[in-house]
Amino acid sequence: MDQSTDQSSGRGLRAGRLATFAYFALNGFLMGMWIVHIPAIEHRAGVSHAVLGWLLLMLGAGAFAGMQVVGPLTDRFGARTVVPVSAALFSASLILPGSATNAWTLGAALLLVGCGNGSMDVSMNVHAVQVERAYGRPVMSAFHATYSIGGVLATLIGALTLSLGWSPALTLGLAATFGSAVSVAAAPPLLRLEREQAPGAGTETEPVRTPRRIWILASLALMLMLCEGVANDWSALHLRDVLDASPATAAFAYGAFATAMTVGRFLADRTSARFGAMAILRYGAAVAGIGLATAAMSPWIPLALVGWTIAGIGLSGCVPQLFSAAGHTDRAAAGANVARVAGIGYLGVLAGPAVIGPMTRFMPLNTTFLLPVTFCVIAACTAGVLRETSVRRLLPPANLRTSH
Repeated sequence: MDQSTDQSSGRGLRAGRLATFAYFALNGFLMGMWIVHIPAIEHRAGVSHAVLGWLLLMLGAGAFAGMQVVGPLTDRFGARTVVPVSAALFSASLILPGSATNAWTLGAALLLVGCGNGSMDVSMNVHAVQVERAYGRPVMSAFHATYSIGGVLATLIGALTLSLGWSPALTLGLAATFGSAVSVAAAPPLLRLEREQAPGAGTETEPVRTPRRIWILASLALMLMLCEGVANDWSALHLRDVLDASPATAAFAYGAFATAMTVGRFLADRTSARFGAMAILRYGAAVAGIGLATAAMSPWIPLALVGWTIAGIGLSGCVPQLFSAAGHTDRAAAGANVARVAGIGYLGVLAGPAVIGPMTRFMPLNTTFLLPVTFCVIAACTAGVLRETSVRRLLPPANLRTSH
């Protein structure tokens, strides 16, 4: 048995899966630590809300650039090499925002943080695709659920350190040190899958068809991640401004959505294994559309909370299926394909505030939610793009299959 076969079987495969969980949780933790400290960093840098809004575009630009650069690098050098390096760079970059003293230094810091986050995002998703292929069954959604758990952990720790009066520079410096240690410690179990294990990669479909499928997946990712961004940015404001909820009650809107997303992602893999990725996307997007429409049209706070919960459940498994399909379309170009889908999808997250905000000048906030509802309908109607993504397609080569 060769080295790569040994790492893809038995304890080696399970260790590789646990390492992937660690990187996803770390990514969520690092992003969460940045988010929790945004108000304190804004005050230290002496920038207004308006200026901060523009500076956050640097975070998005850095993430998009990092994704596009690291995707091909992952194909060339392997996720086993790129994941820990990206994670270490992302961890180290977290020190910079806490030390920023003006708009210029904060903008430069956010550009580097975004680049690190984007690089880690793509490379760890490519490794997740490799783990999924070795298992021969869907496991992607659970990784994304672990990302959410990392964010929750960061919220709790960040709230504690802020209550103790710790400076952002100190807290983010400790988080960076912790992240660097995890980046190194979790690296050895990562799978080492050689290129020759995927003979004929990129030849299962005609060269012209593969890019078209990837662009469709990327377009769906943009629409569905915009829906997620709308829930993240506007759900609490919807309850407060449209339904006159108190700030404390309004916070439950995002809490309900985020909790439903996390739980749904832990359940999505088993559901996908039984019914297929296409069913997850089709019915998940439809359910999300129903949830968003319910929240938008509800005159009552409890029903609106139910709507946001339903939306979270519906959306929970959709985007992981798109990332998985992108990675499995062509093994030799998995990194580049995941980078395209993730990068364009990430633009949807950024577009949420940019699109919904101006629309509120002409219509009530809840009416603007008809746009993400429309996107959910489109995603449900075009779910057939995932028809080729099946458990059979995920099975590894015969020499790598194991009894578990």
